Amino acid sequence: MNGLTARWAWEAPADGTVFSAAGAWPLLAFLADGAGGPARAELAQALGVPAEHAAAAARGLLTALDSVSGLDAAVGLWAHQSLRFREEWRGALPVGSHGVFGDDLLTAQERLDAWAVERTGGLVERMPVTLTRDARMVLASALSLRTTWRQPFTDTMLAPESGPWQGRRLRGLHRRSVRPDRVGVAGAPEGFVTTLTVPGDNGIDVHLVLGEERMTPGQVLSAGVGVVERTVAVTAGGALPFGHVGPGLHIESQPAVRPEPIALDVRTVAYEVRTDHNLLALPALFGLTTAVRTPGSHFPGISDAPLAIGDARQSAVAQFGALGFRAGAVTAVMAVPGGVPEYRYETTVVRATFDRPFAFLAVHRESRLILTAGWVTEPVPYQGR
Repeated sequence: MNGLTARWAWEAPADGTVFSAAGAWPLLAFLADGAGGPARAELAQALGVPAEHAAAAARGLLTALDSVSGLDAAVGLWAHQSLRFREEWRGALPVGSHGVFGDDLLTAQERLDAWAVERTGGLVERMPVTLTRDARMVLASALSLRTTWRQPFTDTMLAPESGPWQGRRLRGLHRRSVRPDRVGVAGAPEGFVTTLTVPGDNGIDVHLVLGEERMTPGQVLSAGVGVVERTVAVTAGGALPFGHVGPGLHIESQPAVRPEPIALDVRTVAYEVRTDHNLLALPALFGLTTAVRTPGSHFPGISDAPLAIGDARQSAVAQFGALGFRAGAVTAVMAVPGGVPEYRYETTVVRATFDRPFAFLAVHRESRLILTAGWVTEPVPYQGR
């Protein structure tokens, strides 16, 4: 699945995107189970597993995802009332996933849209495909995830002094910790990247990846996949020398009134990314080159009726903030010695700043499965005065 993520990443546009190969994979797997001829071989190649094992792998994936706190996955199947399935294929799908629609397409579409809303907690507001008079079957998968940072960020205002976001007032996020190992520099074939791991409290981490300015979104995302899979070596922040050591990353010495451990100072931006993908625009990537050809009967294992793929799409959303929604107020009076503090010590600060377009990958920590990935170009504007 991470291989599909890496290949999809190379197609990432420069104007921002979010996509989920882990969301598309089980759908393609169930299609492969019922496909025949060249369509079956192409789907198996896209999946990276033999077609005869695809359905079992998809069921195992869905079960594993549902066992993770904050992660929900589902598959839905709807068929026109005239279509008859092969029971061995339909039986391989999760129990309760099958529905029927007739000629009242408006009502049927409303049911499909409601399923998309329910299965994603309202993030995706409608089914990516629209029913037509020719429609005989809709097979859909849904994936939603949520996590709370172990250490929250503080909302602030970020005004980049250079780069594509120069001159803009952005909703910035800041936090300081004593975990310099959360950030590091990796040397990918296409250039150097700075990678930051933001741990969630339920086994899901988000990796932010900032590349050299000359690198494309696909190159930065590909490097991020390599970091997650540990095929690209990372030098942790605590082992880096002083100075400018990576994109947006500086190691410096600062005066301190008492001995302090190495600190990690992070500044980034809040963002929301929404993207609709037409999978048939890249049919070879998803193993659908033959499956779309008509006339043709590419899925003999699904039904005796000839079937081909008429539409395939994905709608994806990603939101990154301080903690979600939080409200609070603090009032404090601090007493200090009446005089100039004596700076007798020095502390090392690892300062990471993500103030220009960067990549992100949401990852299941234990398995290193990439759940969602994307490219940020439009951060949330700052709303304060």
